[in-house]
Amino acid sequence: MRSRIRISQIAISLSLAAIVACFALVATAQVPDGESIQQAPSESATLGSPDFLRVNYIGSPDAIVPTLTPLPAQSLPIQSPSGQADPRCFDRTKLTGDWLGTRSELIENGVNFDASTTQYYQGVASGGLQQGFRYGGRNDYFLNLDGEKAGLWRGFSVSLHGETRYGQTADLLTGALLPVNLMMVFPQPTGTVTALTAFKLSQYLSEDLLVYGGRLNMFDTFVQPLTEATGLNGFLNTSMMFNPVYGRTVPYSTYGAGFVYYQNHQHIFSVSVIDTNNTPTVSGLDTLFSNGATILAALNIPTRFFDRPGHQGVAGSYSTGRYSELQPTPYNDPILGPGYLFPKSTGSWSLTYNFDQAIWVSPNDSKKVWGVFGDLGLSDGNPNPDRFFATLGISGSSPIQGRVQDTFGIGYYYLAVSNVLKNAAPDLLPLKNEEGIELFYNIAVSQWFHITPDVQVIDPYKQRADTSFVAGVRAKIDF
Repeated sequence: MRSRIRISQIAISLSLAAIVACFALVATAQVPDGESIQQAPSESATLGSPDFLRVNYIGSPDAIVPTLTPLPAQSLPIQSPSGQADPRCFDRTKLTGDWLGTRSELIENGVNFDASTTQYYQGVASGGLQQGFRYGGRNDYFLNLDGEKAGLWRGFSVSLHGETRYGQTADLLTGALLPVNLMMVFPQPTGTVTALTAFKLSQYLSEDLLVYGGRLNMFDTFVQPLTEATGLNGFLNTSMMFNPVYGRTVPYSTYGAGFVYYQNHQHIFSVSVIDTNNTPTVSGLDTLFSNGATILAALNIPTRFFDRPGHQGVAGSYSTGRYSELQPTPYNDPILGPGYLFPKSTGSWSLTYNFDQAIWVSPNDSKKVWGVFGDLGLSDGNPNPDRFFATLGISGSSPIQGRVQDTFGIGYYYLAVSNVLKNAAPDLLPLKNEEGIELFYNIAVSQWFHITPDVQVIDPYKQRADTSFVAGVRAKIDF
């Protein structure tokens, strides 16, 4: 009976997503095949500049998880001829345009500022712990300094990320261990808060070697494969954006340093050493490395199966910190309730394997692809509450004719909860392994305005929670 309910909910979710997407597509402008919304011409990129990374490098310069396509963030605004007005509102790459030429002038002098607001309306339509919908949102602010253009030196750059979180989330309604909207967990899961979560200094020692350090937003380095999506543009569920076995050892915002080695302008190998303390809303200097350190290493192998781009990657982490099984991570909270105390143990490790493989590549734009992706993860299971993880999905540029700026994704995940957690209180709070499906379609109303209907079906780890049917919509504006 339960399996039949789950299958019917999956069918309903897919139908709902299709209906919402169709209505939105009718309401938005169409672009003929072979054409794209006008993009600003870029200046010749200099070594270490943000444009150099986006144009020539695959993924984030210090990415832990290899990706197929460059980061989409901070694209240059359309530059207006001197004395002329900005293009029409919906023809701009950013809502506020070129600021009468000021934005372009700042970029020419090495200063690139971007801001966005993202709104969510999401809830549990059936099942879960409680039915209901919640509204919340976040603002993100990015500042990038190109040292050479700013008159400093070649290969140097500074990156800052500030963020504001407000409102409510449906994460606590489902009974799931993994949040159904991960971006509403950062920089803290409740309340209204503004924080500077990244202040990173980077230096290219050569075109093949980058070193960096400072206050690091570790999630900024995780980029969703095949869609050019950060956490604000693609999937919503934690499982599709971040391998949860890293949750115990990798903080969200912390201090650290590392290096990245490139070959033929692609990320091949990276190593980072970071503080284990998660300090997104405080300075963190008074607790710096007070609970040991985490070392992260990742190897990424570019592939050309079927003459199409892809990646095979392995990565791992080891922490010397002391943790409890029930100690919350920045990405989920396995709390069982008052009265359950677990002893702390020293050290925690995790290993992952991931791949992405393009199936279709646009003959007009090699960045427009769709294909398959997957991720596997294994941890110690104590003190890590996530013992084993697997996900498999399809994502990329929209296959719908005329919708060249849209993206889509559908994925399945399976999470094996550690036996230590399951056996903590089997009678009072029985737990099981968790699985779920997510589908999204990201509609580009314009280059600066995106609407994303999203549906999920979750069989949560709490046995007393029914299978959750989660529906929602995200709206994002780039200023």
